Amino acid sequence: MNQKNNEKLIVMVVSLGSVGLIVENIQLGWEFWVPFVIFAALVAIWAVNLSEKVDDDVRKLFYFAMALLLLFYHGIHSTSFFDAALATVLVMVTYSGLNKIYMMNALLLEFFAVWMIQFVGLAGGEPLVYDRLTVYRILLHAAIVVLVYLITVRFIQNRLESEEEARINAGRIAANDNSMEDFLSNISHELRTPVNVVNGMSDLLIKRGVGKEADAIRQAGVRLAYQIEDIQDYTECKRQKVFLEEDNYMSISLINDVVTSFRMSDKAGELELVVDLNPRTPAMMKGDIKKLHKIFRHLLENAVKFTRVGGIHVKMFAEKTDYGVNLCIEMTDTGIGMDRNAIRSVTEGMYQENKKRNRSSGGIGLGLFIVYGFAHRMGGFVKIESEKKVGTTVRVTIPQKVVDPFPCLALDGSFDSTVLFHVKPDKYKVPRLRDFYRSMAANLAMGVHVPLYPAETVYEVERLREKLNVTHVFMGQEEYEENRGYFEELAKEDIVLVVSAAQDFRLPENSKVVLMPKPLYAYPVIKIINEGRDARDVDGNVHTEKPVFRGVKALIVDDEPMNLVVATSLFRDYEMVIETAGSGREAIRKFREKDYDLIFMDHMMPEMDGVEAMKLIKADASENGRKISVIALTANAVSGAREMFIREGFDGFIAKPINIADFERVVSRVLEGHSVGKGGDKR
Repeated sequence: MNQKNNEKLIVMVVSLGSVGLIVENIQLGWEFWVPFVIFAALVAIWAVNLSEKVDDDVRKLFYFAMALLLLFYHGIHSTSFFDAALATVLVMVTYSGLNKIYMMNALLLEFFAVWMIQFVGLAGGEPLVYDRLTVYRILLHAAIVVLVYLITVRFIQNRLESEEEARINAGRIAANDNSMEDFLSNISHELRTPVNVVNGMSDLLIKRGVGKEADAIRQAGVRLAYQIEDIQDYTECKRQKVFLEEDNYMSISLINDVVTSFRMSDKAGELELVVDLNPRTPAMMKGDIKKLHKIFRHLLENAVKFTRVGGIHVKMFAEKTDYGVNLCIEMTDTGIGMDRNAIRSVTEGMYQENKKRNRSSGGIGLGLFIVYGFAHRMGGFVKIESEKKVGTTVRVTIPQKVVDPFPCLALDGSFDSTVLFHVKPDKYKVPRLRDFYRSMAANLAMGVHVPLYPAETVYEVERLREKLNVTHVFMGQEEYEENRGYFEELAKEDIVLVVSAAQDFRLPENSKVVLMPKPLYAYPVIKIINEGRDARDVDGNVHTEKPVFRGVKALIVDDEPMNLVVATSLFRDYEMVIETAGSGREAIRKFREKDYDLIFMDHMMPEMDGVEAMKLIKADASENGRKISVIALTANAVSGAREMFIREGFDGFIAKPINIADFERVVSRVLEGHSVGKGGDKR
């Protein structure tokens, strides 16, 4: 029972005791003025209790003083001699919940003091007759009071010891949490630093065209970087220490990330990916975009890992709510599936369907647990439906704020033509793939209000052309190759003919067919309908012009020489003027000697860490009327690191290994208002 409930119980007992004593006073004709005093004290107790403005300890002392006075007044009357023991026991038990031993001592002393008054005859009334029964009752009542006193004192001592132990344990847990925070920060820094070098140097080798070996090194580095992130994310989910970083993001970027990831997968040529993006999803939302990307990555990796035949159906849509939308993500595969025990174990982490040494699937089994942890932290939920040898569907629902409610995909102007979807129904080994494609096509057609008709054969294509105003025909690689001549001739007319094919597929020279790399999904389809044969970037990637930070003077501070080489090479691609410093002290000295627009500061450095160096540089700049922006460029990328660095005074945060998109976004924001060019700009 907590202290609040104890206090309520005490007030109720005191109130009942007061009312009872007033009634007894009136019935037995005791002092006439006492009931008025008791009533006034009772009103005061309730006023103190309800206002809660008096300090806790003072309030409890007030209640206890009232109980002592009531007991004393009741006990000094001769008619209450044997009742005093019962009343004292009741008050002892009631007040023991306050964990104050001195109160038990006071009650015991008062009990014997009241009896002494009775023994010496000061209470008035008829004197006690000390026969055998009376003496026995006196000894029994005294023993009961002493025994209850000893029991309540023991209980209080046990509770106090338990509370002290709980405080000590809480302190140890807090200390362990702090130690774990330090450990994760250090391990993040120590592991990410060499990975940053491996990835950066492999990028340099790739630019120089040294061969496929550099690509293999790069892929291994990226995989290792992901696994380091997964271990950190898993630990933070397990400890419930996940921090959220909310930013505005384009909803289409989430799907493009899925498409790009799948194309880089080893199974991209073996499996079908059906991407079903509801065009009515808000164009821009606000949330933790990094964690959403990770949720998609883990869901996709898991689906690919455990699917040998068939494919994967990705759905993304939004349901309107009072606070914005519920972003719904569904990932359905035709893989090996899970049983109920496996689904239950997912929430505990470290789940892998195949734990044998010769297992064919990679990974360390943290993905779905991380998805659960992130979704719950963002106020959402996860549901898994699975059947062995049939497949698995994972549904993730996360509340998001809406920044731009306009649909993420829409047609330019009015569209009064017809679109054909030519797919042979018998070409898929797994029948569920047909259902995936039909669902995707139907949702796309309803979302943008496009009349879309399926055509399973060339005959149906011709029949629908005669009946309808067909302007676009979408098909797969197999359908095109089976009737290549027919479709090449068809493409020469006023029909936009689109083939969704593998990355290495090539069209004949001078072909007017539009080639769209797999997977076929809403973004490139809408782009082609809007722009026709002139549509560009139909690979599904949203290409943005690379920014150029021409003439921006930047100082890179890092105690690792290879990190300086990697960062210098990367930043010079953006036409920045780069200088380096190997320590915080050197950075301060160089800043005092030269002007810089930006400083990229590492965190963990010997002698003086990046936070201290940043504060000294900013203090120096303030004293001398100079402006400087300092960006944390660090391998300390545990959850919440960004908030910590911004709180300390940094103007931006970029984690190592350096992500190009993060670098461009952060630097563009920090340099907002500066003269920043775009690729191809010759200013």
